[in-house]
Amino acid sequence: MQNPKLRLDRSRHAAPQVFEHLRQQIVSLALAPGTALSRVMLAESYGLSQTPIRDALMKLSEEALVEIYPQHTTVVSRIDIPAARQAHFLRQSLELEIVHTLAQRPDPILHKRLQASIDLQRVSHASGEYQQFIDADQAFHRDMHIAAGVLSLWELEQRYSGHLDRLRRLHLPEAGKAERIMDDHQRLLDAIVAQTPERAQQVLREHLSGTLSQVAEICKRYPEYVLAE
Repeated sequence: MQNPKLRLDRSRHAAPQVFEHLRQQIVSLALAPGTALSRVMLAESYGLSQTPIRDALMKLSEEALVEIYPQHTTVVSRIDIPAARQAHFLRQSLELEIVHTLAQRPDPILHKRLQASIDLQRVSHASGEYQQFIDADQAFHRDMHIAAGVLSLWELEQRYSGHLDRLRRLHLPEAGKAERIMDDHQRLLDAIVAQTPERAQQVLREHLSGTLSQVAEICKRYPEYVLAE
């Protein structure tokens, strides 16, 4: 296992930082489904005892991102399509209400933040910076939650999003996918600025349906990464 690139913040407990770092690597597919995670090797790589490593792996197991085999090994789980569908249902249900709320009131500061995220996505896409593109995508949706006063619901969504986010990562390199995401974000922002709640909801439905509409093709391309429905 390669040495994880993580500089620990000594003012925080180690286990949450290891969890956050490993989760990011799993969701980004840097640690692909099926990858074995040795507690001993991870402890050596992070320069920690095995206790925070064990705690981090247990938390990843709670999100079904790893499978722990006692006295044997821990393996990055395959992408669970039914779990991805449930995460999508949760996200769509919440964000439909959020965009409806945001489109009923003027908020120039929010509009500037959302536009900045879209602009950053365009720059990232042009330079091939996939992770920066995804981070800007996340910031766009997170800022909407903050503006609607429901940041805790964003955190709830994230706890269930691991399988869906990995599925979206597999779909992102498809020709035209990134462009559709950026166009959807712009159309959504335009609807919010124009204070047309129903239009904003329509655009959001279209935006969030993209990856799941291609599940069969994604599974065909990456059979070793997914669990059959």
